[in-house]
This record gives sequence, C-alpha cells and structure tokens, in this order.
Amino acid sequence: MKVHFIAIGGSAMHNLALAMHKKGYIVTGSDDEIAEPSLSRLKLAGILPAEIGWFPKKITSDIDAVILGMHAREDNPELQKAKTSGLKIFSYPEYIYDQTKNKTRVVIGGSHGKTTITAMILHVLNFCKIDCDYMVGAQLRGFDTMVKLSEESSIAIIEGDEYLSSPIDRRPKFHLYHPNIALLSGIAWDHINVFPTFENYLEQFKIFIDLIGENGALIYSIDDLEVNKLANQCKSGIKLLPYTVPAHLNKDGITYLLNGAEKVRLKVFGNHNLMNLNGARLVCNQLGINDRQFYEAIQSFEGAAKRLEVVFKNNNSVFFKDFAHSPSKLKATTAAVKQQFPSRKLIACMELHTFSSLNETFLLEYNDSMKEADEAIVYFNPHTIAHKKLKEITVDQIIQAFGASKNLKVYTDINLLKAYLYQINTANCNLLMMSSGTFDGLDFIALAKSIYD
Repeated sequence: MKVHFIAIGGSAMHNLALAMHKKGYIVTGSDDEIAEPSLSRLKLAGILPAEIGWFPKKITSDIDAVILGMHAREDNPELQKAKTSGLKIFSYPEYIYDQTKNKTRVVIGGSHGKTTITAMILHVLNFCKIDCDYMVGAQLRGFDTMVKLSEESSIAIIEGDEYLSSPIDRRPKFHLYHPNIALLSGIAWDHINVFPTFENYLEQFKIFIDLIGENGALIYSIDDLEVNKLANQCKSGIKLLPYTVPAHLNKDGITYLLNGAEKVRLKVFGNHNLMNLNGARLVCNQLGINDRQFYEAIQSFEGAAKRLEVVFKNNNSVFFKDFAHSPSKLKATTAAVKQQFPSRKLIACMELHTFSSLNETFLLEYNDSMKEADEAIVYFNPHTIAHKKLKEITVDQIIQAFGASKNLKVYTDINLLKAYLYQINTANCNLLMMSSGTFDGLDFIALAKSIYD
C-alpha cells in the first residue's frame, strides 16, 4: 500500500505518517514548511521529503490513498492533481476511521480533558499489557508516536477533537470516528471562528452522541449541565454511565483516592484530573479491566505533556506549564494548583493566543477564570491579533473581561513580561504558565534557572 501526505509536517500528520511507515506502507509526502520535531522524526524514519514545497508530479496513479492535512489550502496543486487523477482523498480523521473500522473504537470527546483522559486509558492498557491502536493529541511518556495503527489489535483509543477535518471537509473530526464507546467530558464554547454561537457548538456534541454505534456506551460527566441534557436525549439502546469526582484526600501536597479502606496515592491532582480519572476508569471497565487493576496502574500515571507539567520544583515552590487557554481550562487548572497548595502564593500567567481568545466578544467568557490565583497575569501580542485579522483589543478590555482575577497585570510586550517574571520571589510561591502557544518563544528552562538560582 502506498499513501501520500499533503502537509506531512503537521503534528498529527507526521505522527500518522510514522505510524503508516511502521505498519509497512510506502509513505511519501510534501509540505511548504516542516519544523522540529517533525523534521528530525521524519528524517530518522527515512520519509522526510527531499524538497520543501508542493510538487504535483508526486501524485502518481499507484497511490492508494492521499491524506490531506489542515495546513494545506483548497487550491493546493497536489490536491488538485489528486482530484483530477481520481485518487481516493482522505482527511486525517477519515483515514483513522478507515484503519480502525473493524475494531472496537473508544472516542474521547469534550471541550476539555480529552488528551489527559486518553493518556490515562493508554497508560492503564499499557500497564495491563493490552494491545491497542490509538491517536492522542500530545506526546506521551513511554509511547514512540502519537498514533499507532496495526493489524493485530482489536481496540482503538481515539482522542476526538471537535475542530474541522480538512480544508475540503468542514465536519468536526469526532463526527467521523463512529464510536462504540464514547466519553464526553464537558462542553464549554470554543472555536468561535468555526462555531459562531454556543448553540451551533453544542449541536456538534449532539451529533457526536447520535453517532454512537448500536448497543454502544456513553460515559459522561454528570457534573456538566449541557452534557447531562444531551445524555438524557440519547437514543435508546445506548448504555449510560455517568461519573463525577471520586472520593479523595489531599495531604501534604499529595492526592490519594479513597477506594474503600484503601488509599491510592496519585501523581496527578485537581478535581478536573480526578474527574478525568474516573471517566477513564469507566472506559477501562468496558474494556475488561476491573477497578483493582485500574487503581494499581493509575498510581504511576504522571500526566500528559503540558498538562500541569512540572518545569522545576523544590521544597517550597513548583513551576508548572500547562496547555490551558480556554476559560474553562484556565479556571480548572488555576483552581487545581491553589487547592493542592493552599498555603502557597499562586502566580498564574496565561497567553491569549487562539482566534477565540483574541476575539473581543469571546473575551467576556474569561470572567473569573483566574480568580483562584493570588496574582493573575495576561499576555497577548498585538501582532498576533493583526496576523489573525481580528479587531484590536485593549488592556482595559482585558481587565474588564477577567473581572475578579486578583492583582491582574496585563502585558503586550514579551520583554516586559520576561523582566517581571525574572524578578519574582519564589519562596513559598508556585508559578503557573498557561498557553497553547509559546509566549513568543519564552524559554521556561532559562526562566526556571534564573528564578530558582
């Protein structure tokens, strides 16, 4: 089998390319930009394109499937050649489904927690030596790639993103997976550029639930009002399995699950992570793993990349980085750190980087999102707003939008933000840096060395 990737350099696309190469397929690809770590990983596998750019001559009649990434445009010359040649063109999620259509598919959906829940399930399955295919949105410890597709496994664990599938397929990705077992963690409006109203966004999750296969299961957060409404409207024949925050104990900065008389020590913390864990447990139950096996395995789970990931720690301070950027994620992550370390000052810093977060209307959704922080900092780069062709926003708008966030500081110059961060006193103080971007290339390791030296 021969597959060609248009826009092979993307995070998801290059991982799928590596997975298909490992499966024994002949893999080719193109892109107009390939950055690290995609470049080195593709090169090591021997499938890095020899030249950067788009080359219609690569589209040959012996190609069995063309996989189109979101980075490509509708007028891409290779895409146009593939269309006129009558080749089969897949979006990324379409191809994942095509490769797993004869397996039991577990799809993890929701506005938040998807990556962590998927990572927890994969960790437990790996601990229990249960083989599975998977697709997850972050690089996980102990896994070579973010995608695995094989002939042998009968289970596929898929993180179900609600964003668009490809430039020519405007369906949300998670509509294409047709789960046998679905999990829905929560619904909080996001991707305003694609779903301009909350009602439109909500409808995508209703469709997701409607696509659960016959005699399937829906595992869902009972604490989320919108998810509960949708679960109650679920078609007949679907097993409904609600979950909430499990019984637990926080002591000396460590969280323990209370399983009867047993205390299960965890390496993760926060109500949102405990909720994610309970959802993962129910998924694993459906796959034949009992609670005893689950609790034994989950004790060694350290979290997914950039999900309360520790940059540095000592006896009285921790520096965390996190992917949080939407209002619900900011609120949950900030609250988790403060509740875990109530006696320590918390400085929480976030970057407005996404299309939604930089929209003046959506900004109002951030009210109280960092109120648990003792000091809240918001950074945004005006050039990012201009690049996204959005209306300018002001510092005053940020202050009004974030409302009750304590001692709020707003920065629009990364050098001024760096100067402030480099002089903070970390004694009995935690630092939490949150973004789906990079704070314009801010070096967290250098920052940690400076403030903890």
